[in-house]
Amino acid sequence: MIEVSDKLGTDGAASTGIADSGRDVPIDLQEELRASQIQEVLDKLDRELIGLQPVKTRIRETAALLLVDRLRKKLDLSAETPTLHMSFTGNPGTGKTTVALRMAEILHRLGYVRSGHLVAVTRDDLVGQYIGHTAPKTKEVIKKAMGGVLFIDEAYYLYKPENERDYGQESIEILLQVMENNRDDLVVILAGYKDRMDRFFSSNPGMRSRIAHHIDFPDYTPEELLAIAKLMLAQQHYGFSAKAEEAFIDYIRRRMRMVHFANARSVRNALDRARLRQANRLFVAVDQKLTKGDLMTIEAEDLLASRIFREPVPKIDSSCG
Repeated sequence: MIEVSDKLGTDGAASTGIADSGRDVPIDLQEELRASQIQEVLDKLDRELIGLQPVKTRIRETAALLLVDRLRKKLDLSAETPTLHMSFTGNPGTGKTTVALRMAEILHRLGYVRSGHLVAVTRDDLVGQYIGHTAPKTKEVIKKAMGGVLFIDEAYYLYKPENERDYGQESIEILLQVMENNRDDLVVILAGYKDRMDRFFSSNPGMRSRIAHHIDFPDYTPEELLAIAKLMLAQQHYGFSAKAEEAFIDYIRRRMRMVHFANARSVRNALDRARLRQANRLFVAVDQKLTKGDLMTIEAEDLLASRIFREPVPKIDSSCG
């Protein structure tokens, strides 16, 4: 239980001294937590995403901050809506969109947005190709996102200083105005590679000043990617054999050192191809009787047939640290 004082002086102004015990207002924090139901969302996030402990910690901290702020508002200790716009940085396939969905749900349950919906867009959804086209596109997207969360993936593509005829800056200016004037009705989350987002913020200080929460999403380890793969397979009633599990770890370690690796996205793609090879393997054995286990099991050969095992594994430059 937490106690928060709302003692007022004789002139109605808030006292800066220690509250009179007769004016203390006890608040049952556990009851407030149950009423908000945000713990359910945090638990769902734990189930949905393997690893990402630094990210989950930041989300829990943010949820705690918002819950306490809501309690302060109840006691007239807080007047302004906190700035909730965020930046999610990291490589593809690290769960940024999933976390944004859960963040929208948390914000809704705590009453910071009217609904828990998320509108995910890219530059193409916001920026037009000719004069007079960008403002209507951007405003239409904002209208759809009002009352919820607007998630802009690869946000740095909005700004192209090398192109004098680019209209991205017009979209940015509209977004800046809305982020400032409508922050009690819309939360904007910008996402993308960390280095590119840093350059974007350096070129757009107005945007940086409106972002209150910066969360970096780390890459998964091979062991975490294996756990993700097993979870994905289980959801479709598949599983690895013991040798297939060993082959998949080898596959992931090789794939991580190649270009365009996208964490969980690459895992999903690899599993799709493995299921395709499994189906073809079973199809060739059409004269045999198949068991339920045969239909559910991914074997090592379904993975080892990948071109990844036929290509040389790039050497890691030790001078890079």
